[in-house]
Amino acid sequence: MAKRKNRKVTVKNAGKNLTANRKYKDTVFRMLFTDRNNLLSLYNAVNGSTYKDPDVLEIVTLENAIYMGMKNDLAFIVDTGLFLYEHQSTYTPNMPLRDLFYIAEEYQKLVDHRSLYSSALQKIPAPNFLVFYNGTEKKADSWTNYLSDAYENLTGEANLELKVITLNINEGHNSNLMEQCQILKEYAQYVAKVRAYARDFELNAAVEKAVNYCIQNDILTDFLRKNRSEVIATSIFEYDKEEEERKLRKAEYEAGMEAGMEAGREAGIKEGESHLKLLYAKLKQDGRVDEFLQAMTDSEVLKKLYQEYEID
Repeated sequence: MAKRKNRKVTVKNAGKNLTANRKYKDTVFRMLFTDRNNLLSLYNAVNGSTYKDPDVLEIVTLENAIYMGMKNDLAFIVDTGLFLYEHQSTYTPNMPLRDLFYIAEEYQKLVDHRSLYSSALQKIPAPNFLVFYNGTEKKADSWTNYLSDAYENLTGEANLELKVITLNINEGHNSNLMEQCQILKEYAQYVAKVRAYARDFELNAAVEKAVNYCIQNDILTDFLRKNRSEVIATSIFEYDKEEEERKLRKAEYEAGMEAGMEAGREAGIKEGESHLKLLYAKLKQDGRVDEFLQAMTDSEVLKKLYQEYEID
């Protein structure tokens, strides 16, 4: 894995150095689907619609909305629906809460010049939340997360709910969706190539090889030729970040397991002490303390005594 300082990537390409040093980084997914034609193709594939004119999309992405160093991806209105599309390479169950913050900003922007004290009901577009996932942790084709999953001690129906549907866009998943949106299918192929090369090469070389392969094999060819340097820099940032998040999660998991095992050991010791005290009291009452002390060095005898006095 290529080492670099956080949020700074230098890529040598065609004799030029491209340095990306920003407050946030785009993703290749966002670069692709900020193109209206590509976004319309994706929308049609997801919804089974047949819109032809990309101008039906009213783009309302909040350009200043940044979360954890990454921009929110895509927000647009079609007819009376407001659609929030997000890309995710590392699974998190907190997308409903993140989308709650984002949709609140969207609605505030949409009703900015209206009076909420008016006697007339202020209509707003109905929200739809969709995540396109291409990480390696989750294997299902799709799943749903709810804001109410995060509520502590929830009883009865949630007074505020938000549903986020996630679609797995790795190769081999949601084949019908991929066939309906060629650009999404080719994006999945590009991602698979980067990961395949990264198993044998440092990340910089892996991304370069993946870009070359895709251009030569008619995968995102025009896009990669036009945006080659930016795609390489962005991909290095993305997959380096993905690897760091994977390491962090592994460390968190191991720390949690160790804490759990230690708590289990302490609980087991306390439970064992309690059983021994109970057994000792019963044996003392029956005048069998010497038998108990001898049994302490013989697990089978001790087990038999536990059974005899019905101590679980």
